[in-house]
Amino acid sequence: MKAVRFHEYGGPEVLRYEDVAQPVPGAGEVRVRVAASAFNLVDDGIRGGYLQGPFPVALPHTPGIDVSGTVDALGEGVEGWRVGDAVVGFLPMLADGAAAEYVLAPAELLAAAPTSVPPADAAALPSVGLTAWQALVDDAKLTAGQRVLINGAGGGVGGYAVQIAKNVGAHVVAVGSARSAERLRAIGADEVVDHTATDVVAAVGEPVDVLLNLATITPEQLSALVTLVRDGGVVVNTVPRTPAPADEARGVRAVDVFVRSDAEQLSGLVAMVDRGELRVDVDRRVALADLPAVHAEADAGTLRGKVVVLAPGA
Repeated sequence: MKAVRFHEYGGPEVLRYEDVAQPVPGAGEVRVRVAASAFNLVDDGIRGGYLQGPFPVALPHTPGIDVSGTVDALGEGVEGWRVGDAVVGFLPMLADGAAAEYVLAPAELLAAAPTSVPPADAAALPSVGLTAWQALVDDAKLTAGQRVLINGAGGGVGGYAVQIAKNVGAHVVAVGSARSAERLRAIGADEVVDHTATDVVAAVGEPVDVLLNLATITPEQLSALVTLVRDGGVVVNTVPRTPAPADEARGVRAVDVFVRSDAEQLSGLVAMVDRGELRVDVDRRVALADLPAVHAEADAGTLRGKVVVLAPGA
């Protein structure tokens, strides 16, 4: 089968589009015929060697933590899935990923794919959707009527975060660029602040109950945003390089999010998609052989929107 792998850490040029052996599912695993994977910035960090501490992958390594596709083969003891079932999943971070024609997945981490979007586009949901859900629902415990400030709302996680917060019944203040303003309003943002044209702290008129930071900013910038959180509120942060600062004097707690795979939660997100409550946005679809070019864009800081990577023949 075809796969994209890297045999050593380095720039995008270490990625190779090559022939590899088709994997055989072990006990508790299924083999998925990949429709698509999705590019995530963590893929870039792992390939570049910046994340060897938390994610010590074995080389050569196939990236791609998100997958959509169909069950192709069942390992011993697998129940609840049949060959031909359409699935989505957030794969284990250290295992070989879905930038390939086939991938192995623990059966318990998969969810039935949404029926209302193309199979390949469903790959844009798992890890980023789960990050948004866990940040807002599990960690922030966001409730109806609260005000939430989402910094970095224009990114992959941000789009889902805006929609989830709106579905909860919160008042959503989305921070993004002018480029994403129209889309953010269309998916439910009550206010949009263009961080490229105005000072965010000055632009937010009243305190918020929850600050969700999804953007790579300096510790000083994040601390400034914390001043917008009301006494007793919460700061939730998804950026490992900038830990969330608490303000104990005002009772503001801080949570750093480390997303986990959860098939039950993913099934809930799929149901929201099929009910029309959650929109799956895909900016671009590229062939698997073109994945190194996507990594190069990420390295250069020019990558925009969610990119879905199509498996050969998908």
